[in-house]
Amino acid sequence: MQLDFRRKAATSEHSVWLRLLSRVTLPVAIAAQLLFASAVQAQTVDAADLAEGMRLFQQKGNCQACHGWAGDGRKMDNQMPDGANLRETKLDRNTLIMVVKCGLPGTGMPAFDRLAYSDGRCYGKKQADLQALGVRMFDPSATLQPREVEMLADFMFGKIIGKGPMDRAKCAEYWGSEVETCREFPK
Repeated sequence: MQLDFRRKAATSEHSVWLRLLSRVTLPVAIAAQLLFASAVQAQTVDAADLAEGMRLFQQKGNCQACHGWAGDGRKMDNQMPDGANLRETKLDRNTLIMVVKCGLPGTGMPAFDRLAYSDGRCYGKKQADLQALGVRMFDPSATLQPREVEMLADFMFGKIIGKGPMDRAKCAEYWGSEVETCREFPK
């Protein structure tokens, strides 16, 4: 009887350590996957796809609520989580698409793929895995279809990622003309 109690206690202690280790390994595994993702060759983007990607960023995905209209992390809604400065990110296209589809568990970045944690397609995890780890995912403003995620990525690489800090000239290029918003930047 006493041996059985010790076995249960050891199993319980082992379970606690496994849960703790899982909380650490999930973010580490995600970070590793993001850091070592393969690079993708640049491609020519259709102007209509670029415009649709901008619409997705601003409206359907509402990315600007957390990341700011310029993707610089100056969010538009103070009640939303702080978004990364996408102008300085080092993500490649494949990794960006994965982050948009799967979100980043344990952060404010939601998953925009409707089936993200239903079948292990995201970081090899299912919803039950996230729940077991005590990780909560925020709900997205809307889910995006695979083609929409592609156009969003095209827009972000065309107008935001790797473009450096926003200035007046970049603002005018971003919007297609010098709009009111661009006047906040010196000439």
